[in-house]
Amino acid sequence: MGDFKWRHFRWDVILWAMRLYCRYGISYRDLETMLAERGVSVDHSTIYRWVQRYAPEMEKRLRWYWKRPSFFHSWRVDETYIKVQGKWAYLYRAVDKGGDTIDFYLSPTRNAKAAKRFLGKALNGFKDWQKPETINTDKAPTYGIAIRELLKEGKLPNTVEHRQVKYLNNVIEADHGKLKQLIKPVHGFKSLKTACATIRGFEIMQALKKGQAKFFQFQEDIMGEVRLIERQLGVFSR
Repeated sequence: MGDFKWRHFRWDVILWAMRLYCRYGISYRDLETMLAERGVSVDHSTIYRWVQRYAPEMEKRLRWYWKRPSFFHSWRVDETYIKVQGKWAYLYRAVDKGGDTIDFYLSPTRNAKAAKRFLGKALNGFKDWQKPETINTDKAPTYGIAIRELLKEGKLPNTVEHRQVKYLNNVIEADHGKLKQLIKPVHGFKSLKTACATIRGFEIMQALKKGQAKFFQFQEDIMGEVRLIERQLGVFSR
């Protein structure tokens, strides 16, 4: 339980609060009330610190389980807008044809450099035969530039096809909507760092909700998800 050492609350309380916040799209104050109903008195600012500390760690340790090569070799790539310090930041996201999350990347800018950095991150760890055969984007020229540069560097197979068909991205636009439901109670992030940490928690819980790690869960219901998170964070409940 090294990750939870010296905390004033038990690890199961911390994980319960963090998981609920990242999975169900509730405010910190509502979660404070829910904890109080269960006899746990904790300030909403403390829950915020738990999310900032443990959500990135949860995503990091579970990444191997949810970021698996897709059966569909067609990627849908798009970006959505996130409010950070009163300004727009850009959340680049990729899903496969079936809607499973491939990767995400939060950037303060929307240009070819950011698009390339995101696609490079998404491709990281994949062997050539696991990489996409097609990448579908909108008509923004930044993606075309990024894909051409990755081809030159050998990070994409020469056979990859870049398509710009609007209706094919309906699946990722719908997925944006589900993520925005989680982000809505935040009412804007205070910094790019806090936004990134929180979104990592949202994205991992969405991926688990889609069943992307179900092969590694010992139970098929929600408790299988809970136990998987506990195991990867080095704690166990009865």
